[in-house]
Amino acid sequence: MESCGNTGEIRVEDLNPTFLFTWTGTRKSGKDEDYHSHDIVEMAFVLSGVGRYRVDGEVFSIQEGDFLIFNPGVKHQALFCPDAEVPATEFFVGFSDVQFGDLPLNYMPLPGGGVLYHTAGELRRRLARICASMQEENAVCRQGRYFMLKSYLVQMILLVVREQCRPMEKSRGCSFESVNRKYLVEQILSYFEEHYSEKISLDQIAENMYLSPFYISKIFKSETGDTPIRHLIDIRLEKAMELLESGWQGSIQEVAARVGYDDAYHFSKLFKKRYGLSPSQARRQA
Repeated sequence: MESCGNTGEIRVEDLNPTFLFTWTGTRKSGKDEDYHSHDIVEMAFVLSGVGRYRVDGEVFSIQEGDFLIFNPGVKHQALFCPDAEVPATEFFVGFSDVQFGDLPLNYMPLPGGGVLYHTAGELRRRLARICASMQEENAVCRQGRYFMLKSYLVQMILLVVREQCRPMEKSRGCSFESVNRKYLVEQILSYFEEHYSEKISLDQIAENMYLSPFYISKIFKSETGDTPIRHLIDIRLEKAMELLESGWQGSIQEVAARVGYDDAYHFSKLFKKRYGLSPSQARRQA
């Protein structure tokens, strides 16, 4: 069990929610949605772009990576933003039947209280991956679909609640987790940060470490929640965004080359998928 401030202890029964729905959309209409509330919990993650919300009479600006929670009875309204170059694309998930500590039934706490939390780094990446997995699962009618969606929902809830938890004390008993695993991943992460502009392959890393690519990928994912190549792509795209925002005037081909891509089209495709706008648009926006 974990101690989580005013949420009390997280018990197994707290994490058995009833999954209700998911919805992904972009606010492109010129009309604001109705000012409304629910009797369930609704969570929203901003995948890309910018927008605004009215929540219980207060207006909030939102952007990529923002996480919102609308608990039962909280009145909210998405506002149309005609001046937004990239309108917000949001991923929603609705659920019920959760209770944390002494909080009311179906009340989902958010770090710092309130309805809006700005995520960053690994938390943002993990939430984005869960949203993508839920979108993919929701798009097909395969056996066990509900339980797959519910499992992703539980992961999302845990990630948000853990942001409010004090770490558990380590057991004084034996630990079966090798220190070498963490050291291995730290070496790979350090290598990525120093050599992201170069050609890097998993086979090359594995050869240098005298390990199999499969083993390295498995250990890396178990420690970070991501594959090595996916993590490398994230680093490269973040470095590219920093370069564009700095005002550097090189061509998009040169930007791509500086972060390890020979193919500017492939780079631009990855960039737009990550940020919701092209490298050229990012430069103009900066």
